[in-house]
Amino acid sequence: MSERVPILRIGGTLLVPIQVELDDQSVLDLQEDLSEEIVRTGARGVVIDISALEIVDSFVGRMLATTAAVSRVLDAETVVVGMRPAVAMTLVELGLSLGGVRTALDLEQGLRVLRRAGRTGPERG
Repeated sequence: MSERVPILRIGGTLLVPIQVELDDQSVLDLQEDLSEEIVRTGARGVVIDISALEIVDSFVGRMLATTAAVSRVLDAETVVVGMRPAVAMTLVELGLSLGGVRTALDLEQGLRVLRRAGRTGPERG
């Protein structure tokens, strides 16, 4: 049984701190849980913190991009923060550009990106 990734709510923003290595099932669970939380809370911004991940395979990389795309369709912008240099190099070597996914070096910068985009205010009514 895979471990569920917590989803924390801060106003109109959802914070997803990934603290465990992701297997395929936990990535799929995260995508489903996050989609449901966006709809349930009306969140307008999502920050996915991957600073604890030392490796990302092609499946996880594609699912990050897919999760961000699903969030965008649900009118929430996603920022992936805390990417380690080795993870970034792996994604590039795998040919995964995370198209459409905004990135920031850390949580503070990620929240700043969402604030500038007007995505940290109150959730949709």
